[in-house]
Amino acid sequence: SEVISLLKMVERLTCQHFFTVLPTSAPQTAVAELVKGLPWIFSGESVHLKCSVPGNVSAEWRYRWFRGGEQLLESEYFVLWKARPQQSGKYYCQGLRTTWINTQHTLHSLPIEIEVDGGWAILQAPPLPMLVGETMTLTCRVRNNPKLTEVILYKDGVELQIQRGPELRVTNLTLQHHGSYWCRASWDGRRETNSVISVAAPVSIIEVLTEPMLEIVPNDPLIHKDRMLLVCHVQLNARQPVPHIHYYFYQDGLSLGPASSQDKVTVLRDSGQYWCKASVPTLGLKRLSEPLGYGRVTGKHKGPVVSLQPRPPTFPDAASDSPNTLSCDVVVSDDGTMVWRDFF
Repeated sequence: SEVISLLKMVERLTCQHFFTVLPTSAPQTAVAELVKGLPWIFSGESVHLKCSVPGNVSAEWRYRWFRGGEQLLESEYFVLWKARPQQSGKYYCQGLRTTWINTQHTLHSLPIEIEVDGGWAILQAPPLPMLVGETMTLTCRVRNNPKLTEVILYKDGVELQIQRGPELRVTNLTLQHHGSYWCRASWDGRRETNSVISVAAPVSIIEVLTEPMLEIVPNDPLIHKDRMLLVCHVQLNARQPVPHIHYYFYQDGLSLGPASSQDKVTVLRDSGQYWCKASVPTLGLKRLSEPLGYGRVTGKHKGPVVSLQPRPPTFPDAASDSPNTLSCDVVVSDDGTMVWRDFF
């Protein structure tokens, strides 16, 4: 009995030690990718998808594929061979592996939407939003790839371009280019002219730098009661590598300090009109928020123009927009006060 009691004690200690040192981590996420084919295809064409778990090349993972809530098969690759329109849908995968403890499951991957078109024409448009100023390429694909004699591009029912080739380019994009596009393709065959129209494809255009929005937080528990927090909310939609944003803050047209890489600043709690500015020097972009009043505002201010803040004795070039320098010149007012004028 003493031997049995000793063995049970050792077992309890071993289990306690094991569970205290066993590392825990959040579930990993599988990645589904399109390795061959296009997300929008004609019926009869094929698409190849692959599932993986990042950072686990040597791990013995298995993979399950799903469409909607239906489990399809278990394989690293999934092939839609001679696809049919009814196979359109959102495809995603999950990784799993069996250890000596249990079976581990990853989170589901982000879905890949596959559209199988039974028609004669497809307008291939960018799947992700385009940026203002970029050039967009659209391709009018026709089943069996005949030699086209004319391609017409439409946007929201209005004719935009006419040309012979299947590729259509829209340059210097603006927000007005956002909308639905489709194409009409024509070709000659069997002593007659054939013409087909594609289904409409949505195109999204977004600003590179959105308009900033200033938020005033007067009672932040992490700062002194005599101060308040200013937060400049803005979104930068840029291709890699993503450049840095420089932030400026103003009160009643006066600068509250030099540029900073931080989107927030603490200031003395004071009535007035406040603004913030976001600048991306490498892209030549600057945008100013709408004014936001706090407390008793006594006058109207058109925007940040002049700064009365003390400055270091050395002054950089006015064209500079670095967060470590200031863009300003110095003038003297009628009463002899030195005034630093900030350039927007």
